[in-house]
Amino acid sequence: MGKKGDLSNFERGMVVGARRAGLSISQSAQLLGFSRTTISRVYKEWCEKGKTSSMRQSCGRKCLVDARGQRRMGRLIQADRRATLTEITTRYNRGMQQSICEATTRTTLRRMGYNSRRPHRVPLISTTNRKKRLQFARAHQNWTVEDWKNVAWSDESRFLLRHSDGRVRIWRKQNENMDPSCLVTTVQAGGGGVMVWGMFSWHTLGPLVPIGHRLNATAYLSIVSDHVHPFMTTMYPSSDGYFQQDNAPCHKARIISNWFLEHDNEFTVLKWPPQSPDLNPIEYLWDVVERELRALDVHPTNL
Repeated sequence: MGKKGDLSNFERGMVVGARRAGLSISQSAQLLGFSRTTISRVYKEWCEKGKTSSMRQSCGRKCLVDARGQRRMGRLIQADRRATLTEITTRYNRGMQQSICEATTRTTLRRMGYNSRRPHRVPLISTTNRKKRLQFARAHQNWTVEDWKNVAWSDESRFLLRHSDGRVRIWRKQNENMDPSCLVTTVQAGGGGVMVWGMFSWHTLGPLVPIGHRLNATAYLSIVSDHVHPFMTTMYPSSDGYFQQDNAPCHKARIISNWFLEHDNEFTVLKWPPQSPDLNPIEYLWDVVERELRALDVHPTNL
């Protein structure tokens, strides 16, 4: 007994192709494994209507949101990314002859490729600082890898004694909420931490300097004279090196600027745009240090 009922569009095309090739109904049925009735019906539909597509694709409930409605819903999303499902549904139904429910809105958004996600956190950058960042990018867009090898990167970072594990999930029963094995302990201010200043370049790691208290201009001056200066003169004896630092107040103090002016014949201070930690590759180095600390078999118990 050959296959009966509705065929897929591909199978219907095979039937028409076999009949047009000169095969009889019986030969087509035997070759394709369909019933003679199905072969006859599909070929007759093709001869009368000139198409082989199945009509089953139009079966079922009609979609309430057509292509025009999807464009309208897309504009609502673009206008307010933080709108809730209820707000999107309410705004969509305004002025529409046929309203939809929240379930239809959710289905439509998923069909359009939208999903509810947590937004990425980024620093708030002013319009002025955006322009300065763009100016920096344009000024260095033609730098090669060889040019960037002459830059020594620096920054401060703080490592907490007890780091946060973020959102931790556990398996427990309803009455085990206060079981010691189901608790996560917290310590005020992370139990304290260690502040360090460091620098590195393409060629090698630089010094890592602990900072005992708050870093002010006087303390930073000692770092610059005792650590930055010997590193730059050793790594870049041809005076072609660039020293990078951010725009922290202690970095821009008068005594620091005067010191750099006195040594401008030995290396150059890279003009750095404000609010640009994402441009400093030392941030990735700090992340490596943090991961190494977390991977220790025995975690530190004191500073």
